[in-house]
Amino acid sequence: MSLSKYFDGSSRGLSFELFPPKTEEGIPALLDTVGELSRYTPDFYTCTYGAGGSTQSRTMQVATSVKQRFQVPVASHLTCVGSTVDQLRSYLQNAWDNGVEHIVALRGDPPKGETSFTAIEGGLRYANELVELIKKEFPQFGIAVAGYPETHQEAPSFEVDLENLKRKVDAGADIIVTQLFYQNEDFFRFCDACEKIGIDIPIVPGIMPVTNLAQIKRITSMCKAALPVSFLDKLAESEDAQWQFGVGVEFAQNQVRELLDQGVPGMHFYVLNKFQATAAVLDAVEYVS
Repeated sequence: MSLSKYFDGSSRGLSFELFPPKTEEGIPALLDTVGELSRYTPDFYTCTYGAGGSTQSRTMQVATSVKQRFQVPVASHLTCVGSTVDQLRSYLQNAWDNGVEHIVALRGDPPKGETSFTAIEGGLRYANELVELIKKEFPQFGIAVAGYPETHQEAPSFEVDLENLKRKVDAGADIIVTQLFYQNEDFFRFCDACEKIGIDIPIVPGIMPVTNLAQIKRITSMCKAALPVSFLDKLAESEDAQWQFGVGVEFAQNQVRELLDQGVPGMHFYVLNKFQATAAVLDAVEYVS
């Protein structure tokens, strides 16, 4: 079933991204977070997938637990890293058998300790190849792919990155979910550029409310997302955790309001397995999905 139905203009789509806890003991706390987020009636949840399949079993466990307890659609991330085509087929079949309806199809980051991506023998090189595999052999899945308003960190240029995205869309993706960003003009520029090259599927902004200055500096350094200097200066005025949380939430509220005013088809929140910041944003903007 296509993911585009959640972002077709009849209502605002809403999704939340989770990541697998490091231990089995962390799953109950994660499900508590999902319970808190459920009052916003999200259309689906996504669950990340570690490099090289390092969290593969727990990704599936989280996705199926959320589906079973909350009766809401779920999407599993899936990457090309460290997997043969046969292993990808096996994962996809297992996902479907366990009630996972959607896949976030990604090339994936190089495994820890490696600086560039190399496909293993019998594996896939690019995300568009993964989309093609899913579309051809598992057409029952909805498919999301990633977009990068500020350009993927490995892409030689914005234009080349857009060409790569177009290949994923042409292969059969339903929606594009963007990497996090903190300057809305980057998102609007990205959407305009996508339209010019014939990308016409929904583009969903990915939002990560800032709750901690050190943490967001680390995250944005890894994904090439820029933080406005004035925002950084405001966050740095105090090391108090509540101060930084408040500044970050207020910034996210303003960011989301502007995006909604400009008619985005919905929102995808990177919640970092917590609910407080995202809830504060959704409450402030009176988000209705």
